Amino acid sequence: MGQIEELPDDFDESLDLNRRSETKTETAPAPEPASKDNAPAEELPFPVNEERLKQMEESDPKAPKMPPVMASIRSHTTEELADMMNKTPLFMTDISKAGDEKGENTFLDAIQAIQNEGTRGEVAQSYREQGNEAAQEKRWADAKEFYNKAIAVVLAKENKWDKPENADEEKKLLRQVEEASYINRALCHLELGNYRSCTLDCASILKLNPKNIKAFYRSAMACYKLDKIAEAEDAASRGLALDPENKSLQLVSGKIAERKALIEQVAAKRRAENEKSKKEKQLLDVALKARQIRTRKTEQPPDMDGGGICLTPDPLSPESTVEFPTVLLYHMDAQSDFIKGFPEMTCIEDHLDYIFPLPWDEKGEYTVKNVECFMETVTGGLIKAGKKLPLLQILGGGKVEVVDELVRIYVIPSAKTGQFISEMKTRKESQ
Repeated sequence: MGQIEELPDDFDESLDLNRRSETKTETAPAPEPASKDNAPAEELPFPVNEERLKQMEESDPKAPKMPPVMASIRSHTTEELADMMNKTPLFMTDISKAGDEKGENTFLDAIQAIQNEGTRGEVAQSYREQGNEAAQEKRWADAKEFYNKAIAVVLAKENKWDKPENADEEKKLLRQVEEASYINRALCHLELGNYRSCTLDCASILKLNPKNIKAFYRSAMACYKLDKIAEAEDAASRGLALDPENKSLQLVSGKIAERKALIEQVAAKRRAENEKSKKEKQLLDVALKARQIRTRKTEQPPDMDGGGICLTPDPLSPESTVEFPTVLLYHMDAQSDFIKGFPEMTCIEDHLDYIFPLPWDEKGEYTVKNVECFMETVTGGLIKAGKKLPLLQILGGGKVEVVDELVRIYVIPSAKTGQFISEMKTRKESQ
């Protein structure tokens, strides 16, 4: 029975394995099994903590002896393993903890030495190219970090790189790398949503090259995303002044124009509403003064869900009727009813007719004939409000005032009016 063998990578495929050799071949001697003594040493991921391993073996003498690789892991705590892994560049997460007792790490030093080989321009260019590769794969965060490094090398005050053979070529290369790294980092910021950082990079680019079209485009896009329409419009217009046929700038310019028009439309509507509200308030103030109705506002007005004194049906017509939000206070039973709009020419009895009987009035004390109505005066006293009088007649003359645009009327059973008046008098004296 044939045996399938795996061929090595360097096997010569031109050979015919099915062709029998016409000459007798020698049988290759079977390889000798590797003895325990000459077997290659197994590489351990971490050094074995012999002391802890011994403690583990003593705590459980019957447990089988662990293989070296397992012992190198099990003899350390999780924190120790994490600390040792952090010293390995592949798993490094905190460079400040990557050194030994002396703060040294030979692996990290070797990698940094390799990264810094060459002139300043060559090292910066290397980082830039790595950033370009990451950007092509849309790994924007990684690309941004490479561009950060490229810019850091260009701007570093300490020159720890090889001396260039041609100083002018080196200077030219550094200038190219700086501009390219800034403009590409601006793209990364734009894709990552770091719009303010994008505008700052674009500003740095334009200091280097005031004619960089990409800088104008990306700045316009970032400002547009931040809803800074004036700044976005300025960046787009400056870019189009340099390159009127640029499709990207034309597209973002169109978006900016649409957004600007919408904002102006909203602003115009808000101005019109504010102007209308201002006129309504002015006309209402004139109407209240003409009727001699006193009003006052406190620092903590009640929440009436946007309601208030108003002119109806047309707030802008002096011929409209004034309506008042009103609360009927059943003081003796700690109950109340709210009337959103009490027209000035209607009387209290008109409202009591449809409100009574009250669902909680089991004794039947509240009827139109068996209640009296009261209102507080400006000085804190009480007046009796006629149930058949129009509200305008009660409020006019200045004896009472409407506080926080809410009319308050106490509705008291006739049999309890003496008790009510006494309680209100006591409350006033205690204030």
